[in-house]
Amino acid sequence: MTQKRDYYEVLGVNRNTGAEDIKAAYRKLAKQYHPDANQTDKKAAEEKFKEISEAYAVLSDPEKRARYDQFGHTGGYGSSAQGFDFSGVDFGDLFGDLFEGVFGTSNRRREGSRRRKGADLQYNLEINLKEAAFGCEKVIRFSRNEGCSACNGSGAKPGTSKHTCSSCGGSGQVRMTQGFFSVARTCDRCRGEGSIIDTPCTSCRGTGIIMKAQSITVKIPAGVDTGSRIRINGEGEPGSYQGSPGDLYVVLIVREDETFKREGNNIFCDVSISFVMAALGGEIDVPSLSGEKIKLKIPVGTQSHTVFRIKGKGITSLHGYGFGDQYVRTMVAVPTNLNSEQKKLLRDFDDLGGKDKGFMGKVKDVFK
Repeated sequence: MTQKRDYYEVLGVNRNTGAEDIKAAYRKLAKQYHPDANQTDKKAAEEKFKEISEAYAVLSDPEKRARYDQFGHTGGYGSSAQGFDFSGVDFGDLFGDLFEGVFGTSNRRREGSRRRKGADLQYNLEINLKEAAFGCEKVIRFSRNEGCSACNGSGAKPGTSKHTCSSCGGSGQVRMTQGFFSVARTCDRCRGEGSIIDTPCTSCRGTGIIMKAQSITVKIPAGVDTGSRIRINGEGEPGSYQGSPGDLYVVLIVREDETFKREGNNIFCDVSISFVMAALGGEIDVPSLSGEKIKLKIPVGTQSHTVFRIKGKGITSLHGYGFGDQYVRTMVAVPTNLNSEQKKLLRDFDDLGGKDKGFMGKVKDVFK
C-alpha cells in the first residue's frame, strides 16, 4: 500500500500556516492540476487533484486539522478520495472563482446573485478651442437600450408571463458531477435566465429592452483638451436583474483653430506688422481667446519671427493650477508694388546706412 504524503507537504505549507494561506495554497494548486485544465495528461492531473483536495478537506477544518496534527494519517485520514469525508468543506466558495477560468462561468451565479451592471457607453463630442478654454454646456443626443414599457422589461407579451425553466428549476444552472464534487454550468435551455418565454412581447421581441433616443446636457469644465473624458454616472445601458446601470463617457475632440495653436495650456499666434513698425517700434492690437484685443508694444528694431510672451492669457489648468501664457510671433510684412517715390526713399535710406532718424520720419509718412 502506497504511503500517504503529509498533507502540509501536499499543499506546500508548514504546520503554522493560517487558514487563509492554506486556502490560497489550495486554490493555486487546484487551478493548476484540475483535470479540465490538463487535457494532455488528465489521469495524472486527476490523481494530483484528488490528493490536494483531500489535504485541504482536512486542513481547512479546525477539528479535523487538530486531530490530524495529533494522530496523522492513523487518525482516520488515509482512505481514498472516493470514500473520504468532505462534509463541512466549502468547495463552492473556493471554486466560484476557480472554475470561472476553467469552465467559462462561475458557480456562484445563483438565483439571488445574477444582477449585472449595465454596459458603459461612449459619446464623442467635438468642441472648439474657445469652448475648451473657458468651459461650456452642450446638449448631446444619442440612443441607448431601455426597459421595454410595453412588457415592463419582462420580455413576455402583455397578459402572459414567463414560466420557470424545467431543466434548471429556475436557477439558470445545471450541475455536472465530477467525482466527489459538482460544478455548475449555465443552463442551455434558458441560457442562464432561469425562465422561459412562450409568447414574446411584440414591441421588444422578447428581449425586454428597446432602443430609445436620449437628450442630456453635459457640463464641460474649462481647460479640457482632446482625449479628455467626462463620466456621467448611470447614463449607460440598464443593468439586468435589478443591477445598476452603466455609465456614459463623453470623449472630447477639440477642433483646430484658425488663429491659435495650443501646446498644453499655452497658446500661440502670428501677427503681421509693417516693416516701418518693425523698424520704428510702436503698439499693435493682438487677438485673444476671449475675443478682446490685447495691446502689445513693439520695440524699435524688432526682427521678423520675434516671439513675445503675454503672461496669463493662455488656457486655465483643468486641475485649477493657474493659467498658461499667450505667445505672439511677429511676421514683418515686406511691401510689394512700390511706387517710384517709395522706391527712391528706400534707396536713399539705404545709401545713408539707416543713420538719419529724420529721414525715417519721411519714410514713415510715405508708407502710411
